[in-house]
Amino acid sequence: MELSNVLFAFSLTLFAGLSTGIGSGLALLTKKTSPKFLSVSLGFSAGVMTYVSFMEILPKASDALTASLGEKPGGWATVAGFFGGILLIALIDWLIPSTENPHEVHTVEEMDGQSESHKTNLMRMGLFTALAVGIHNFPEGLATFTAALTDPKLGIPIAVAIAIHNIPEGIAVAVPVFYATGSRKRAFYYSFMSGLSEPVGALVGYLLLYRFFTDTTLGFIFAAVAGIMVYISLDELLPSAQEYGEHHLAIYGLVAGMAVMAVSLLLLA
Repeated sequence: MELSNVLFAFSLTLFAGLSTGIGSGLALLTKKTSPKFLSVSLGFSAGVMTYVSFMEILPKASDALTASLGEKPGGWATVAGFFGGILLIALIDWLIPSTENPHEVHTVEEMDGQSESHKTNLMRMGLFTALAVGIHNFPEGLATFTAALTDPKLGIPIAVAIAIHNIPEGIAVAVPVFYATGSRKRAFYYSFMSGLSEPVGALVGYLLLYRFFTDTTLGFIFAAVAGIMVYISLDELLPSAQEYGEHHLAIYGLVAGMAVMAVSLLLLA
């Protein structure tokens, strides 16, 4: 495996993870949230991730596993990997208390109108949200890195989709920390640092697994990546998109994301 490919995959993962800083920037430097923009963007991200999972990643996983294990065992391994990825990310979500879940919707307007007595609770919420984002982004980092390492043309749209998905997570961290402390620098720092877990997840996963990168392990990881991304799209992105804006805006974004992904894959084929 060439070093240049590893560095490229890691760079994409770093970009995706640190986009939490974009979210904190939106929260700290703008006076008003644009719910419609966030709604369409999150729907678009869900469309990209869902389409690429079912149309590209899962078939690649199936091809690799059936080639190495045989048709029937490979089919079962693909299904196991897909639902194993869903189970992993669902377990992480289950372990995070709902009040500190990074996918709770927050807006810039929440910075105003809070009493002094809320500041301690807000700081606690911000810190726990930062921790939750960090834990949650760990497997996402491995997913982005593995996809980019195996197929760079898949890695780029996946990294962009994950980056869009991380923007509201940055807002979720920055809003309560800023109001609790009054420090934009501190709010940005916690938001920015929470995104670092994504490249860390990629690095740890690579160091632990690179010796075992065979067609079988890569196929299984690819199937798990598809499961993780489908779960993120259905459980996090679409509900958040609908909370930020109108239902139809989220669906329009979803369809647009699928269409852009379909056309780009045909053009790059």
